[in-house]
Amino acid sequence: MSMTRQIVTASRLADGRVVFRAPEGWSADIADALVLSAEDAAEAVERAKGEPTRVVGAYAVDVDEAGLPVLGRERIRVFGPTVGHSAGRHPAVEA
Repeated sequence: MSMTRQIVTASRLADGRVVFRAPEGWSADIADALVLSAEDAAEAVERAKGEPTRVVGAYAVDVDEAGLPVLGRERIRVFGPTVGHSAGRHPAVEA
């Protein structure tokens, strides 16, 4: 039986960017995300609620072995739009 692996995501209040709970706070790079057990992720979500001036809407997301979201909605939050010329993120927006 495998353990559910999760990361915690939220929106950064300052600019609305999708961010991920990292070892040293929040990061806009999913590669920095802490992969947690479901129990630890639930605790991290509760702690994020205590940071209302930094992030909003924190929640846990199931991830695969590579640490990438399993569900389509979450993959779109990470990789950007899926239609037309806007598929993927534009390098100038990554700053």
